[in-house]
Amino acid sequence: MADRVHPADSPSSDTASSHNPDAPSKPTPPQPEKPVPPIGTYVIQIPKDQIYRVPPPENARRFEKLTRRKTRRSPCCCCLCWLLSFIALLVVLIAISAGIFYLVVRPKSPKYSVDNVSITGFNISSSLAISPEFDVTVRAENPNKKISIYYEKDSSVNIYYSDVKLCSGVLPVFYQPSKNVTVFQTALSGSGIVLGSTVHETLVNAQNQGQIPFKLKLKAPVRIKVGSVKTWTITVKVSCDITVNKLTADAQILSKDCDFGVKLW
Repeated sequence: MADRVHPADSPSSDTASSHNPDAPSKPTPPQPEKPVPPIGTYVIQIPKDQIYRVPPPENARRFEKLTRRKTRRSPCCCCLCWLLSFIALLVVLIAISAGIFYLVVRPKSPKYSVDNVSITGFNISSSLAISPEFDVTVRAENPNKKISIYYEKDSSVNIYYSDVKLCSGVLPVFYQPSKNVTVFQTALSGSGIVLGSTVHETLVNAQNQGQIPFKLKLKAPVRIKVGSVKTWTITVKVSCDITVNKLTADAQILSKDCDFGVKLW
């Protein structure tokens, strides 16, 4: 009786491919290369269960407190912002008002000069005390078309020689309308003025040369009127350098130069 022949198991594909080198093989996907850290660095690996995308329970309260502190604005900060905004708005409004006022009124500075000086009471032949007297004629011009000026009391006019005050006086109280020139005379006097030896010597030399320099300083409180509106009291300051030819009643002014300033408050 013939033996039964059992069919042999078919070889696996891996075995077949290993035995059959000509058989096509499956392509192996490329493996990503791990980056090689540079020399001198350390790589620390943290397990996945220790990487938190939210704070851990023991730090959750602290994290919430810090978050509120960053996002919440304090009342002081809000008040400061409002105050800065108000100041900026006020500055803008003042600038606009000043620009409109300048375009409408076109203000100009008044002009002052000394037209005449009469001098008496100087006796420089001796070193005794002197009592000089000056009669000064001042010219005030208001060139503005829409501005008038009120000259008020408590003014002062002083004459100096080499920083020594020789005499003093006041201006008259008057009203100067727009586009007006007012010429007024003021009497200045001094008493018991003692000149130092150096000042006395320079004054004698100036008298001999016919060029005696003086400085006149004038302060006058005024109020400006624009239309029907009057400003607060403003102090006008005038400083004039005057050179005369002699110390007599018929002295003549050789040169003069006046500077004008204003003190608003």
